Amino acid sequence: MNSRYNEIKVPVGYQFRICFVFLAAIFLYTSLSAQTSSDYDIRWIGQFPSTENDEKTSFKDRISELVFGRKPQEVIKPFNIVAANPDLYWILDQGAGGIMKCHNGDGEAIKPMMKADHEFPSLVGMALLPGGEILCTDSRLNLVFLITEEKLSVFSELNSFNQPTGIAVSQERGEIWIVETGAHQITVLNREGEVVKKIGGRGSGPGTFNYPTFIWIDGTGLVYIVDSMNFRVQILDQQGNFLFEFGDSGDATGNMARPKGVATDSKGNIYVADALFHVVQIFDREGDYLYSFGSQGQETGEFWMPAGIYIDEQDYIYVADSYNARVQVFQLVEN
Repeated sequence: MNSRYNEIKVPVGYQFRICFVFLAAIFLYTSLSAQTSSDYDIRWIGQFPSTENDEKTSFKDRISELVFGRKPQEVIKPFNIVAANPDLYWILDQGAGGIMKCHNGDGEAIKPMMKADHEFPSLVGMALLPGGEILCTDSRLNLVFLITEEKLSVFSELNSFNQPTGIAVSQERGEIWIVETGAHQITVLNREGEVVKKIGGRGSGPGTFNYPTFIWIDGTGLVYIVDSMNFRVQILDQQGNFLFEFGDSGDATGNMARPKGVATDSKGNIYVADALFHVVQIFDREGDYLYSFGSQGQETGEFWMPAGIYIDEQDYIYVADSYNARVQVFQLVEN
């Protein structure tokens, strides 16, 4: 039986094109599935300040707001975080020029910084010492400060720094690693503040830097340095020897536009907060892209120019969501 449908013939060239498109679609779907599938997931836990805080404003809080010009639970531009657990962490607030201690959902400014006889115009890095003391950097004052519950002092007074930014403590060796963005190098100090070594110099090759910023040291002593204007992360061993790097400039998946904070979880995965992409990208221990979370916005799980990131021993993930004036807390969980 003849039919006009039977009379339609597809040319061989079009058959080849259709087959090619079909195979390409299968390949693309498989690739995307491989990138996004995982045995683990990122779960949103909460944020500080909580939206419930507005409903709990006490008379004491109103007086504090009248005196200091802002609510006691408010942060202006959170830039970095260190944490013991979700019930105890510290927020470096670049906008307010101070550090806030968050305990069981309540925030309180650290008093030694409030009582200081000068302001802190550009706080950037923060690290927690084993005894509970805090180290922080101010890139404009070119100083590193040591803070306890009672007092604030200049750490390593005999040394001068060129735009100190990122700072991290090596639990393995008891050393303090400081990123000097202006000098394109890393300065390593002992616990007494004496220089142990200097690493790097300006360049684009292995072990050299172009305006490095954030730093992270994992439990095994590996050092992760955000080499910002080389759009990459460099990994060094405990002695400061170059191991490998990953990252490149661009707007494709796994590329970096404005990389900020870096941290690792208990699986060895590497997290990089990218302020311009408004996401946190996750790479495996070899630097291969796995997946990302977040997008630009103000809702739960969204970011607006995130900066610092910290991951505690229970794989709770803290992100300084700078221009949303909050810290968001997530957790790596099994699917």
